[in-house]
Amino acid sequence: MMSQAQHQPAGATPSVRLFQGPSDYKTWSIGVNGGMLAPVAATGGSNDFTKWKGSFGYGAYVKYQLLHFLALRADYVGGKLQADNSKNLGNGAPLVSPYKSYETKLPWSATLNAVFNITTVNWLFRENFVQLYASVGGGLAGYKPTLELNNGTKVDYKTDNKAIKELIIPVGAGLKFKLSEVVNLDLGYTMYYTDGDNLDGYYHGPNKDKYSYGYAGLEFALGKKGKKQLQWHNPAKAMYDELEAQKTTLAASLDAANQNNARLTADVDKLTKDSDGDGVSDFFDKCPGTPANTKVDGSGCPLPVPVIEKKEEKIVITEEDNRIVKEAIQNLEFDFAKASIKPHSYPALDRVADLLIRKNLNLKLSGHTDNVGSKARNLALSRERAESVKAYLVGKGVNASKIEAVGYGMTQPIASNKTAAGRQKNRRVEFTIF
Repeated sequence: MMSQAQHQPAGATPSVRLFQGPSDYKTWSIGVNGGMLAPVAATGGSNDFTKWKGSFGYGAYVKYQLLHFLALRADYVGGKLQADNSKNLGNGAPLVSPYKSYETKLPWSATLNAVFNITTVNWLFRENFVQLYASVGGGLAGYKPTLELNNGTKVDYKTDNKAIKELIIPVGAGLKFKLSEVVNLDLGYTMYYTDGDNLDGYYHGPNKDKYSYGYAGLEFALGKKGKKQLQWHNPAKAMYDELEAQKTTLAASLDAANQNNARLTADVDKLTKDSDGDGVSDFFDKCPGTPANTKVDGSGCPLPVPVIEKKEEKIVITEEDNRIVKEAIQNLEFDFAKASIKPHSYPALDRVADLLIRKNLNLKLSGHTDNVGSKARNLALSRERAESVKAYLVGKGVNASKIEAVGYGMTQPIASNKTAAGRQKNRRVEFTIF
């Protein structure tokens, strides 16, 4: 049985791709956390009071993992901020201020952050269990400052008791530990830069207020059981596993291809072997052993040798033949500036047609014009007139393949174009029989 020329090994895999999309992973997660809110940032500054105090803060977030290294996170943080002026300045003098302390209630802050996983690629461990991340974003905070004067009186910064809404820019970093495919431990620190100097209720100095939130919390991955979290996806490990699987599959495919090629080679040898050299393989040859140089048919059997008798025909053109052609040339006239033949030229052309048919002669028609008019128009007119004569003769039964019609325009005059008589001679169609 003949083998197939092409064979696709079963189980063949496509080329390795580093990341094949998030569909096979858990991408949504929620988190809750608690920690310390402080009116200070690690980059420096403690607003307009000398001694900041830590206060309890709380937060929650919803996160969508776009890629193994990038996520979008919507955060909520609440709590309060407080500080006083009990600490002296660097020169030992107390701060001159009308206020003793303040407390700012932060009922809410809402931000949208881009979270970047910095250590997703790990060449030492096939499975990551700890990662460093950084975040940056923007949002709004609503807060209400209450100030304490030096005499102990407390006053609200805004008398209408409405919260101040202000733009905030959060910048943070953190460490995350994988406890399971569902739960992660989240330790982080975020600095919030406000777009104003109202956070402590004291508008003082050129610097804008800021605060920070250090927290610990738990993150819960959402999704079908059995799926892994995309944020812990290690592309180096995935690529290694896919390469190993492809290596095994390619080895099996190569072995199958080698076996198939061996069968195919045997089949090709069987099809191409031609012992008697007649051009028909032994597999199809019904007449093996034919002598060398014998012409055979598709089944390898000798073809009959035809007997061909060659007869040479000699064409003799007589004076009478030339007279008929000359008469046709002399009597040939066309309508002015047209290719239509005048009727009185027909009889002479009929005799030329009879001659061509009777003696099986060939005819070349060469059209010429004078130099009146443009070269392009004269060339076209000469060709049209030659074609018009050819069409007439073909219409009388002459084989069209025996007639060649060519136009030369005004390029081959036989008389001077300076006189009317000369131009008349140049307007002609020459007949050449052979």
